[in-house]
Amino acid sequence: MRILIIGCGDVGLRAARLLHGRVRLYALSRSPEKRVELRAAGITPIAGDLDDRRSLKRLRGLGAHVLHFAPPPGEGPADPRTRRLLAALGERSVSTSLVYISTSGVYGDCAGAEVHETWRARPANARALRRANAERQLRRFGRGSAHRRARVSLLRAPGIYAQDRMPAERVKKGLPAIQPQDDVYTNHIHAEDLARMSLAALFRGRPNRLYNAVDDSGLKMGDWFDVVADHLGLPRPPRLPRAEVITAVTPAMRTFLTESRRLSNRRAKRELHFRLRYPTVHTGLRS
Repeated sequence: MRILIIGCGDVGLRAARLLHGRVRLYALSRSPEKRVELRAAGITPIAGDLDDRRSLKRLRGLGAHVLHFAPPPGEGPADPRTRRLLAALGERSVSTSLVYISTSGVYGDCAGAEVHETWRARPANARALRRANAERQLRRFGRGSAHRRARVSLLRAPGIYAQDRMPAERVKKGLPAIQPQDDVYTNHIHAEDLARMSLAALFRGRPNRLYNAVDDSGLKMGDWFDVVADHLGLPRPPRLPRAEVITAVTPAMRTFLTESRRLSNRRAKRELHFRLRYPTVHTGLRS
């Protein structure tokens, strides 16, 4: 079996380690330095760039299952990278399975409600709009003609964390968090669990199916910062009124502080038979 990884960063390399020795692994890479890293991880690199349509001709006839982890560009209303990838993959005449990691930001603000996969998507910022566009492209690809149909699974992931990817600098600076009564709900998934869920969806996902890729934590944003502070042995951030905190943060952080939702992972547990290795951020940071 061949598995092609598009966007082989942290989560992609974790997925590759889980598959090592069991399948033939390939990864698209535009960087010579990255291709050296991929070879060292037992992955066959394929030189190519999602921003260069002609370079993707190397994907023709590969006949691989696909893990699509590459983000859209940083600007614009759509995701041309996914469009170019699907055009290259669509030139094959064999069926395949494809998993895409999207973002839970496509739901928009849900006022703290519990959100299942049937919740209507209302992306409210440019980043989420680009992800929603990628999802639509992938759904159309999954509904393609019979001889080119792909079994597509979409994973909507929230904040991805691990020992080496958490808001440590923010906590070290002592930046304030929102007081509990005004705070927003946030969601998390350990990078290792996200890699594992991607593989579960690759092999067991239903056609054109959406899954919330989230753990069981269900924390508010300030509580998450408290967990990180405790883990690092630092003072917990001070709590201030919502308006004061929002006016003092970057536009990117403001997005996270103005959208509140509690993602449900019941579908992934039921349909993918998925069991979290790190069910909460407490267990994930203690690992």
